Amino acid sequence: MKRLAIIILILTPIALVGLYFFNQYWIHRYDDLIAGRASIYRLDPDLVWSIIYEETYFRSWKVGNDGEIGLMQVTPTVGREWAAELKNTMPDLERQMEQDPKKILSDPQRNIEIGCWYLEKLYEQYRDMPGVEARMVAGYNAGRSRVDEWNRVADGAQPLSAEQFIARIDIPSTRAYVTNILARYRKLKESRARLQQSSGNSTTSMTHTANMPEAGR
Repeated sequence: MKRLAIIILILTPIALVGLYFFNQYWIHRYDDLIAGRASIYRLDPDLVWSIIYEETYFRSWKVGNDGEIGLMQVTPTVGREWAAELKNTMPDLERQMEQDPKKILSDPQRNIEIGCWYLEKLYEQYRDMPGVEARMVAGYNAGRSRVDEWNRVADGAQPLSAEQFIARIDIPSTRAYVTNILARYRKLKESRARLQQSSGNSTTSMTHTANMPEAGR
């Protein structure tokens, strides 16, 4: 019994470390793909990453209750809109989306590309409003018509802040969705900022050390 307890004590931290590194691999294995697609559509990859985290936790095979497919839970309707826009340059896509949308939307690269394409449309619509990310994320979840309803203000009034807009969301699941994604997005940006600051301080310290005169000179 004592030997078993010792074995458990040894294996538990090893297992925890293994789980940590596996989780890091799992949630970052699409980072390069996300960065590439996001740059094409002029989006912040950290926002795209945060949406995928919330939507599917990076499970490319997930199918939603309303037929949403893949990493970014893209609907066949949005997929067909994307394919229709590209029909002059890639005519086969429109036919493929009509015949077998699940096959295309289950592919991580295509799924992220279509999700980013749709997010760019939302960005263009709400870019001049404060807290554009809140509107983009709400629109991605609930649709543009609902965002327009929550955005509505009296003639001549100032547009709502991000906080005021989120308070207007009367669908609890959408409000939680927006709040969770923006919190994760801010946390990720803050983490990157601290890392860059730390790296900058280390570089400055190394430069100062290199420029110090040697003793005896």
